[in-house]
This record gives sequence, structure tokens and C-alpha cells, in this order.
Amino acid sequence: MKAITNARVVTTDGIIWDGVILIENDRIAAVGKKSEIEIPSDAEIIDACGTYVGPGFVDIHVHGGGGFHFEENPVIAAEHFLNHGETTVLATLSPRLNFEALLDGIKTIKKNMAVTKNIRGIYMEGPYINPDYGANSHINPWRHPIKSDEYKPLVEEAGEIVKVWAVAPEREGLVEFMKYARKVNPNVKFALGHSEASIEEIQSLGIYTPTIMTHVTNATGPNSWRGVRKCGPDEYALYTSDMYCEMICDSCAIHVAPFMQRFVLKNKGLDKIMLITDSTAHKNPSPEKYSHITDLNFDPKGGLSGSKLTMDMACRNIMTHTNCGIAQAFLMASTNPSKAIGMDDEIGSIEAGKRADFVFTDDMFNVKKVILGGELVNVNDTNSSCRKGFSSWLGTVNALYDR
Repeated sequence: MKAITNARVVTTDGIIWDGVILIENDRIAAVGKKSEIEIPSDAEIIDACGTYVGPGFVDIHVHGGGGFHFEENPVIAAEHFLNHGETTVLATLSPRLNFEALLDGIKTIKKNMAVTKNIRGIYMEGPYINPDYGANSHINPWRHPIKSDEYKPLVEEAGEIVKVWAVAPEREGLVEFMKYARKVNPNVKFALGHSEASIEEIQSLGIYTPTIMTHVTNATGPNSWRGVRKCGPDEYALYTSDMYCEMICDSCAIHVAPFMQRFVLKNKGLDKIMLITDSTAHKNPSPEKYSHITDLNFDPKGGLSGSKLTMDMACRNIMTHTNCGIAQAFLMASTNPSKAIGMDDEIGSIEAGKRADFVFTDDMFNVKKVILGGELVNVNDTNSSCRKGFSSWLGTVNALYDR
């Protein structure tokens, strides 16, 4: 038994200022006020030192970090995000990968999930999106018709590991793919993204209509026809009350402008917004006018290509750009994404019976401690066996991110 004491515990209802959390093995045994929880005499005490203790971050859309995309080195990428409090990540594969690379990427991630422990599944950003939208669209290899001899091996290899498929409803033959994906994995979710679909095209998907909006207000269109604003994926997502919206919240609000963040938040409400990092490991130089921005990535043509965000940074940024507070940021970074992917029975909030995943932060979301499955993670440890051959270099990278 372990006991977290002297904690400001962030729950879905608010903050317990004098909170205590009991952990038994990898589960939360109890949570409440200090006056309400009896701590066993032989419990190992973890002093939170007055920090906020919230549920571990759940990043459902993240391509890579620490210098590697997940399909290249899932262990280092996963540990990079774990050090920033991301106790659950969905390793995200890019639609820019061809068939062989996607298949290999799925296999590599599956093989390493037992080692990484915070990779809880895969998010497939495509391949059946609109190839004209998103970073590096000129090299998208999936412009040809949807073919069963390609999607069946991908779906079968991913199996129940894939939690989300992002799709563009305007792609001809999409429903047959979606039908097969749902047959293989009945719990898989569909996301609407990289699309210019009309409302009618979205609604035509019927029971396969997406429940998640991929990075709202990014990589969608067109916005107007002869000067008249059209309705498309973003409008559909903002109108549909039970649809979750992903949001990339960088420090300079390049992906989503501050007013738009406030608009989306007001329109969707706190319970349908999910912060994502959409972090990538690209090494392209930044355009000169954005050279001062440290949390964005760009494609070779200077277009946005994901970010260098971690979830602690995203939480701090949304507090900067909107009027939300710490408890609300945790809802968007942990609770809502766990619900969107159907994993809220295990993760996303601090409740008895759920997995003991926690992040300890100060009031600016600087991470102090991380607990994964009841075990304390040494966020400053650069000698992990998972980093063999990379420890010195990765320690430098993490130091840069911490600054």
C-alpha cells in the first residue's frame, strides 16, 4: 500500500485541497480529504509537497518526440512523453507513410507496447483522408482508390490495438473500409479529419459517422464558395453536441487563435474538448517569421506540421489563451480524451478502482512527479535501460524542453 499525502487532488468535480490517495498495487484504493482517509501504518508515504495531483495525461494524437517518431523508436518517444506526465498515449501513424511503412509501423509499436507501458494503442491518422489537406500533402501516397487488399492487412494487423481511424467522408468507397474496421474491432472510433466533406457527405456515413473531430479548425476546408461561407467538417463538429473535438494549443496560438479557442470552448462546453499535442519529430527549419517559436514543427514548404508540444505545455497554454483553470485543463487533458476513446473505466480521473496514473504539477503545470500504474517514475532518470545508447543525448533534449 502507498499513500499520497499533502496533495491538492484534482477530481472531475473540483479540487480536494488537503487530499490523500491510497494506492494498492497498480490501482487507486481510495481518495478523499485527509480527515476522511485512514492511512495504514505500514503504507509507503509519497509526499506531494502541496502540489496539484491530477490524473495522468491522456494524449490520443501524438506522432513522436525525443527525436523519433513512434514507428521509428516507440520506446524513446513514449518515455519522452511519460516524463511530461503523459501516462497514456496513442501512438499516431502518419498518412504520409506508404502501405509497407504503415504495416511495419503497426508491428513495431505492437512489439514495444509491453516495454513502454504508457502506449495504450494506436491512432491512425488516415490513410483514407483527403490527400490535399495537411502537412506534406504533395507527397501523400494515398491518392489512389480505396482497395480492400490494402486496408484489410492494415486493419487485421492493428486489430484491437487501434483505437481511432481518422477519415474523410468524401473518399469514395470509404464505408466498406469502415465496415470492415468495425467488424475486426467493434470498439474502434472514427474521427473526422483532413477533409472538405459537406454536411450531407458526413451524415451519409450513418452508423459509422465519426464521433471525434481531428484537430478542430486545422486541415479542413473549403471555407467559402463565391464569397458565401460553406458548412463543412468544423461546423458539423461544433454543431453536433455529442462529438468530441481535438484541439492543438500551442504557445502562440498558431494552430487555433485565442478567440477561436474561446469560441470552441463556449460552443462545445468543457466536457467535449480534448487537448492533443500532435507532436512530431520533424527536423525541418522554421520559417523566419516563426523562428522564435519553440513548440511548433513545419514542413519543408513552411506549412504547419504538428508541434513540439507535450501535454503539460498544452495545459499551460490553454490557461493562457482562455479563462479556464487547472481543474478544467485536467478535464481536457485527461478525462475527456479517455471518454472519447472508451477507456474512462480505466484511466482519466482519480477514482477508486482505476489505474493509479498521476501527474504532480505546480500551478503552471511544471511536472514534479509522475506515477504510472502505482510506480513512481523518475523523470530525471537518463540511465533507463530503455534509452541504451541514447541516454546522454536524450537528457540534453529533455533539459531543453524543461527550459
